[in-house]
Amino acid sequence: MSFHSITRRQVFGLAAALTLAEPGKALAQAPMPRRTIPGTSESLPVIGLGSSKVVQEVATAGTEPLAAVLRQLVASGGKLVDTWPRNPANDAAFGRVIAAADLRDALFVTTKIDRTGREAGSAQFDEALDNYGRETIDLAQVFSLTDVATHWPYLREQKENGRARYIGVTVSEAGRYEALEQFLGAETPDFVQINYSITERESEERFLPRLADRGIGVIINRPFMNGSYFDRLENTPLPPWAAEFDCTSWAQFSLKYILANPHLTCVLTETSNPAHMEENAATAMSRLPDEAARQRMRDFIDEL
Repeated sequence: MSFHSITRRQVFGLAAALTLAEPGKALAQAPMPRRTIPGTSESLPVIGLGSSKVVQEVATAGTEPLAAVLRQLVASGGKLVDTWPRNPANDAAFGRVIAAADLRDALFVTTKIDRTGREAGSAQFDEALDNYGRETIDLAQVFSLTDVATHWPYLREQKENGRARYIGVTVSEAGRYEALEQFLGAETPDFVQINYSITERESEERFLPRLADRGIGVIINRPFMNGSYFDRLENTPLPPWAAEFDCTSWAQFSLKYILANPHLTCVLTETSNPAHMEENAATAMSRLPDEAARQRMRDFIDEL
């Protein structure tokens, strides 16, 4: 069944029925929509967690904020948690958190290689699996196409030997798009992670339809431009017509714009606040803008 049919008919109808029975609890009980990983029978919930910031803060804040936001992700119906190995101590703490009985089998965990050279890249991959306490990672990615000519054959080997279920590459800025196009001219990854939001839309036509046509899963990063999106809109009121698609915040404004695009698999929202995680997840469980509304959203943002 398609994502849109689930969202518009089943989920929204279920939410309405639950609201009549128990007001305020509908979204918490409605399932988060999922999209199928192309070429497989596996699906992923459409909202995930970009965990770099909250993992990086373990050294100063401890593991409780990380554990809380991960549990909220799962409680909201989410699954995918995207990571970027940086600090061994923090990564080991992340591994201890995701080893908890209620989280270990509930998450779809990724990692990245961002070092130059095969030896350094393979060491980083080994360290990640050790720190995360896993023999197999769900998705291994080459970060920002770093030394991709070296690391891509290595990741293919890891998939073949069962240490990575899926493999892919990431970009987070338009300056890497030409390199991504060159890579896609020669290779077909399982996933591409790419930046896309109401304010960064270049990938919308340049990559998303093409990736979908080729059966490549798409993970979206920077839905809020790493926070600068909120800075730009700090003194701007949300337009009243946003209520027409159940939008009550600027975070939902960008997320709903993204989720209305059928060519993506999952959107990463980065937060260390469980309440924000819950709000992000709830965005997927209510009405999304149609194409006319999306054009209105684009026009509004472009005029600011």
